Amino acid sequence: MSGRTGRIVTGAEISDSSSVEADFVVVGSGAGGSTAAAVLSAAGARVVVVEEGGHYTRRDFNMQESWAYPALYQEHGNRATDDLSILILQGRSVGGGTTVNWTSSFRTPERTLALWAARHGVRDLDAATLAPHFAEVERRLDVGAGDPNDVNNNNRKLHDGAAKLGWQPELIHRSVKGCARLGYCGMGCPLDAKRTARTTFLADAIADGADLYTDCRAKLVETDRGRARAVVAEVLDRATDRPRARLVFYARRGVVLAGGAINTPALLLRSKAGTDSGQVGVRTFLHPTVPIVAFYDQPIEAFYGPPQSVSVHHFADRGDRVGYFFETPPVHPMLAALAFPGFGDTHRKVMERLAYAQATIALLIDGHHDDDGGTIDVNGEGRIKIRYPLHASLREAAVAAITDMARLQLAAGAREVMTLHETPLLIRGESDLAGIAEAPFGPNRHTMFSAHQMGGAAMGEDPARSVVDSRGRHHQLENLWIADGSIFPTGLGVNPQISVYAHAHLFATELARRG
Repeated sequence: MSGRTGRIVTGAEISDSSSVEADFVVVGSGAGGSTAAAVLSAAGARVVVVEEGGHYTRRDFNMQESWAYPALYQEHGNRATDDLSILILQGRSVGGGTTVNWTSSFRTPERTLALWAARHGVRDLDAATLAPHFAEVERRLDVGAGDPNDVNNNNRKLHDGAAKLGWQPELIHRSVKGCARLGYCGMGCPLDAKRTARTTFLADAIADGADLYTDCRAKLVETDRGRARAVVAEVLDRATDRPRARLVFYARRGVVLAGGAINTPALLLRSKAGTDSGQVGVRTFLHPTVPIVAFYDQPIEAFYGPPQSVSVHHFADRGDRVGYFFETPPVHPMLAALAFPGFGDTHRKVMERLAYAQATIALLIDGHHDDDGGTIDVNGEGRIKIRYPLHASLREAAVAAITDMARLQLAAGAREVMTLHETPLLIRGESDLAGIAEAPFGPNRHTMFSAHQMGGAAMGEDPARSVVDSRGRHHQLENLWIADGSIFPTGLGVNPQISVYAHAHLFATELARRG
């Protein structure tokens, strides 16, 4: 501890051109960055945290989609793959993705950890090693066992349909304290009942002397003779989202990158720093997500209540085929309008049934088989380009998942199920399911999105096949660490927030012990 309380410095308070010096510069204030900052600050290091987004609190969270997506999401909620086939929902504010996630809290599956060790050269990283770090993170985030009272109608249909089919639905552990079940987790919690990086680890870091700089977009990592020397940031005018000044953060001891699995690889590529292996920006995983909609005779009102409280992992391990798991999303009007097919009067008629709509999503577990995921690149202007090809194995999994989700909703009593193909299919009985396999499926032929970004700067002990070692330290840059989802060698197979927190806690704890 430094003996001083840190500051929150907004972009509007920063002069035209200035610099800051600290022991550690942490880029990103989400699950990874906030945790690293808290651990390092508690150990007595002088830490600054650099955040591209704005600083918002519960007083700002007005439960309006029209405000939340531009303010709290990357590219105003419009980030997507290069071909526009996969919408990417990724946080961009103080707290990062934890400000807008749906509170689902899973530990990294042991089978995923075993896969990393066997195929990707990750060493000394098993469930026992991570257990104390998960425990500390779960304690700080008030993660509790699944509560049956959290199950709204949307999740109830997922639970009941899965139970009837013998697919073992589970209640989800959630990171909440005093949740009022408003249903607006994805727009920032107006009660601070959702335990986010901003209200927990980042608050701890600031209490121990860390300074937070908001509205500062990291553009370059400056290096010198194999060491990270500084982070160069653009100071953004929040009203226009355009740069108005430049701020340099000098790091005496090291730099921790935690901007997320898209921004961190892009920052290294833009900086031409530590990219000699060719592994930066490759094997990016998205848990590509396919939704369906079911309509019921009784109101579902999937815009109320905890967005996610039930999961189904019955199909997570399909042997040689890509696995998937089921959850539910909230069905708020703007998000629904983007996902629902059709135009004009056709679209309006579907939206009129919003209160009776149930939504289920299947998240494909990418990277565990022969799929190499996607790539992150930057163009000549430094803009991010995301490519994600849909390999045949992923297409097979998506079609199978749509079929299984439709079967589940019919078992739960749906009047009809609507796929989100370009030309939607209406499923009213078991005999209609065969049509799903015959329908065209591919980029921009069916609604797809991602709320989980992983990979692009994978960990492992072989510098030719990975970017950082099994404790997040860069293979080429001796004082640069990565502490976000980009270090995962594959998709996780569960929602990633708690895994990011726990890995960052492990990495920062060992970094602090280095002195």
